[in-house]
Amino acid sequence: MNKTTSLLLPAASALILASCGGFGKITSEDFTVTPTPLEYVAGEVPATISANIPAKFMPKKGIVTCTPVLKWESGQAKGNSVTFQGEKVEANNTVISYKQGGTATMRVTYPYQQPMAKSELYMQFEAKKGSKDVKIPEVKIGYGVQATAALISEAARTSGQSVAADKFQRIISQKQEAAVKFLIGQANLRGSELNSTTVKDFIAKMKEIKNDQKSLSLKNVEVSAYASPDGKYDFNEKLAEKRGDVSEKYVNQQLKAQQLTTNVDTKYTAEDWDGFKELVSQSNLQDKDVILRVLSMYQDPEQREQEIKNVATVYKELADAVLPELRRSRLTINYDVIGRSDAEIAEQFNADATKLSLEELIYAGNKLATTDAEKEAYYKKATDLYQGDYRAYNNLGVLAMKQGNTAKAADYFKQALSKNNAAPEPNANMSTIALQNGDFKSAETYAAKGTTAPAADETLGNLYIAQGKYDQAAAKLANSNTNSAALAQILSKNYTAANKTLSNIKAPNALTFYLKAIVGARQNEQAVVLTNLKQAVQKDAAYKIKAQNDCEFVNFPDAIKAL
Repeated sequence: MNKTTSLLLPAASALILASCGGFGKITSEDFTVTPTPLEYVAGEVPATISANIPAKFMPKKGIVTCTPVLKWESGQAKGNSVTFQGEKVEANNTVISYKQGGTATMRVTYPYQQPMAKSELYMQFEAKKGSKDVKIPEVKIGYGVQATAALISEAARTSGQSVAADKFQRIISQKQEAAVKFLIGQANLRGSELNSTTVKDFIAKMKEIKNDQKSLSLKNVEVSAYASPDGKYDFNEKLAEKRGDVSEKYVNQQLKAQQLTTNVDTKYTAEDWDGFKELVSQSNLQDKDVILRVLSMYQDPEQREQEIKNVATVYKELADAVLPELRRSRLTINYDVIGRSDAEIAEQFNADATKLSLEELIYAGNKLATTDAEKEAYYKKATDLYQGDYRAYNNLGVLAMKQGNTAKAADYFKQALSKNNAAPEPNANMSTIALQNGDFKSAETYAAKGTTAPAADETLGNLYIAQGKYDQAAAKLANSNTNSAALAQILSKNYTAANKTLSNIKAPNALTFYLKAIVGARQNEQAVVLTNLKQAVQKDAAYKIKAQNDCEFVNFPDAIKAL
């Protein structure tokens, strides 16, 4: 960010600081600080200082240690020192020629503290000529810390939180199956088969549907009949068809007995090679791999059968264990389970909430409740009745975040993680809280576990801002109209996009207007700066002091005075 250098030095006395003790003159102009003003990046204030030591400054027997010191009203921070020496000094420091001078580059990083926003960067010197100490006054080489990126801690407060979804389905498709086996070459239904457990359950489900047509809706019944893949194809085709006919007749009899009406869809398969392959693959047959290869090599049914019969060692096992299982009909009832309506869920909650399922309670909190108090009531009942599930705890945390109670929210999210520490939603939400608290390391840890959460893009975008990855942040937040998205666009210098995002925020707060003022300052629009700073201060008086100390507005003193 470009600033006028007139603000760099308060008085001409800072320009010429040393001309005694055998050392020459050194001024602020002999140092270049990048960036100026300094900038906050990922919790730190980094700077590169280029020193152009002038000719005739360094005595041949002189030695000087340079230390960049950042000072503010309540403290200071020292950077790493660099030592230079004259040409006749016997040491291992960088040598500076008396006649020609020299250059050096210093890199320094200060851990960020909020008061640094209004600060000044000085170069301090410790000098000797021979054994004699020489005093060289410090020189001011930079000013301020532009801490716009640090606004992520505040922007994260209005970020979207990840609500855990319910799995409620009002209509759930279900099926009830029964299997009826036939003897080889036959199509008659045997009493032993009709008294099997699967057939009894099949009939019981029909009765249940008949007796509870409010909650159960019959869709249709499917009959699939098969013949095993041994013998002639024409015979097997007719046999499978007969098995289908007798099975369909039996189903229609049972429907009539229960006074149910629906379609019975019947189909038959002459030779069930697919079923054969499945049973063989699941079996313990010694040569099953050989049989499976035969199935893949030959498409003609008769050739397949003959090749398998040639494997004499296993054919008897096939005939005894596999083929009888393929001489069958499969009966399938397709029906829907119909859940409570929205009104019925609300009515049941008021009458006796213990009869509601976990999914109904979370669904009601997510989609039926119209106030935060109603949402809280549904979620709290879910935590009372179903304590092992994390979702209601997470959603109570989201409500607390919305109400500005970060400590309460964190407690709920931690309870959610105690139920499932890999759950994406509470991890993403804890990442947001960690960002608000300036704990970027924890934010990164939580975010890594929350990548599939509903608001994961916003969580990661905020984290990227905190890490100084502004272009990545802007890309992640491209579809969000939030303060965080605008901040990322400002930091990546896309001011047109930032203005558009800020204008689209539905409920602008003090930070929204403050960010608009920053965009105006960077585009040198004084009226925009003044208008938006006033609105920011109206919404939150703390922004007046923030603006007075913010390097973003150093070129707009009139706007600051007008606040």
